[in-house]
Amino acid sequence: MPFARIDLIKGKTAEYRKALADVVYKGIVDILKAPDGDRFIVIGEHSPDNLIYDPKFLGCDRSPNFLLIQVTSTVGDNKESKLAFFRYIADELKSKLSVRPDDIMINMVFVDRSDWSFGNGEPWV
Repeated sequence: MPFARIDLIKGKTAEYRKALADVVYKGIVDILKAPDGDRFIVIGEHSPDNLIYDPKFLGCDRSPNFLLIQVTSTVGDNKESKLAFFRYIADELKSKLSVRPDDIMINMVFVDRSDWSFGNGEPWV
């Protein structure tokens, strides 16, 4: 089951943040194959001095519109799914929110079902 964190510089509208979360969620369901309704996303807004990144690392040209997206998941842990997810997020954010692909960094973390508790202090096994 995926959990997504999206970090960005403060100042985007609520509509922008919702659309951003919608794109990530759709990618989680359609590409990583999480069940519909498995929507757990945190958006963290930061002052520019609290979101630290190298604007030129690995040849990218990052702007203050930089997004850091991290997905922790039990599904989609294969090369094809990961690559498709990266491409989907970049294409959809460019199309829907005019986010430049250089401004999108995605990190995937894969864990066991036993690493989750969805409530009541009980493990998900």
